[in-house]
Amino acid sequence: MRLGNLDIPSDVCRSVGDVLGRIGDKWAVLIMVMLKDGDQRFSDLQRRIPPVSKKMLTVTLRGLERDGYLTRAVTPSIPPRVDYALTPMGRDVLRPLNALAQWALDHRLDVETARAAYDAKA
Repeated sequence: MRLGNLDIPSDVCRSVGDVLGRIGDKWAVLIMVMLKDGDQRFSDLQRRIPPVSKKMLTVTLRGLERDGYLTRAVTPSIPPRVDYALTPMGRDVLRPLNALAQWALDHRLDVETARAAYDAKA
């Protein structure tokens, strides 16, 4: 693959695709944005993101933790308290995510208009 004047090896393309797949996931973006102001409990995240299922929230949090975007801290209690927090890398990725979110807000009507025009042709 070529990117400008650079030849990018296919293994690097796959790796970059994996990174973008994680941070481009709608639930991952919402979770990271929710954590920007500080630690959150699992139940708080679930309450603040109502459409996400418990399973999807769990899967997404595990993926974000695995990739180094957040940490998970368990406090022994009944039920166990589980808190999530952004890592420095998780905070760093918020800059481009915020820019992309702003772009989406600014252009959402353009996208809706394009979709309606496309669907009208079908």
